[in-house]
Amino acid sequence: MHDQTWMNFPLLEALPAFKHRFTLRHPAIDVDAERAEVVARLWAWHQSQTEEMGFSSDQLCIAEQVHGKGVAVIRDVPSGAVPQVDGIITATPGLIIGIYVADCGAIYLVDPKSGAFGVLHSGKKGSELGIAAEGIRLMSDHFGSRPEDIRVQLAPCIRPPLYEVDFANQIRESCLAAGISPEHYADCGICTSSDLSRYYSYRVEKGRTGRMLALLGCLA
Repeated sequence: MHDQTWMNFPLLEALPAFKHRFTLRHPAIDVDAERAEVVARLWAWHQSQTEEMGFSSDQLCIAEQVHGKGVAVIRDVPSGAVPQVDGIITATPGLIIGIYVADCGAIYLVDPKSGAFGVLHSGKKGSELGIAAEGIRLMSDHFGSRPEDIRVQLAPCIRPPLYEVDFANQIRESCLAAGISPEHYADCGICTSSDLSRYYSYRVEKGRTGRMLALLGCLA
């Protein structure tokens, strides 16, 4: 933890070529609204986070997020949110990619050998559909990544007993089955329902809440 509005993870901090951040609850931004409105309210702050990380905010790429298993492979900044996908994979230095969550799992994928990296949105549906394995497959197909070289980090998400589905465990099992080495898989173990002063929780706050943003990039 570096301040009260974002966190990062030791597994990824050990990879100096890559920069990551997981934004938390902003104490001064009102998020008692529907998703589109709260994302708009948080947008300027989220852009400032990318600049703090050393990136240009106009290089931020986000996904539309439709609770599927679609993952886009991109090489340039799209004109808007990448449609009909819940994940983004790239290997382009200078780009910074992001996924919004408010209980669902944000998965970071980094291959320090090929330079490929990705972020995935995996909640109940995405975990059932195997979006983690899909992201790993695309890193292999498009950038020559070997699963044993890929580092995987799971951010805070909702967990039992507050939620009936243990998709954090599903994500881990899916990644290991796809060839990820156990020592290259990390889960912070935090439940988003555990502290509403730090995390947004869609379930606890009944849908009217903000979004954490999982950010990942490789500096040019």
